[in-house]
Amino acid sequence: MRVTRRYRFSASHRLHSPRLSEERNRAVYGKCNNPFGHGHDYILEVSAVGPVDKETGLVLRVEQLDHLVERQVLCDLNLKNLNHEVADFVGMAPTTENLALVVDRRLRLAWRSAFPGGPRLDRVRLEETKRNVFEVQGGDP
Repeated sequence: MRVTRRYRFSASHRLHSPRLSEERNRAVYGKCNNPFGHGHDYILEVSAVGPVDKETGLVLRVEQLDHLVERQVLCDLNLKNLNHEVADFVGMAPTTENLALVVDRRLRLAWRSAFPGGPRLDRVRLEETKRNVFEVQGGDP
């Protein structure tokens, strides 16, 4: 059984890689390389897979998942400038691809302690816009 929970957060960023020249950054990222940045209202989906417990009828308690996502993701990313306020992006372009990987890594590192012997983290899905959606699927870290 797969359980998916949806969260929302807002963050701003400037698509800019310290590994590229100013000219190359402008060519690669276009208007998203604006020095003043821009923001998004992201929709994050976190999916877990596991058996339905015979006693409770649940795969997991959503309150536990909510607490984990709040502690590992939302409290550090919501209403932040990813370039300047989130250490994960030092030396890395804060693309939504990289943001999805950061969210996935943060959740996987804390998953087993939050759900010992429980369901496994199956997927992190991050919607940047109606047309841009990024997914990370995989096993344990």
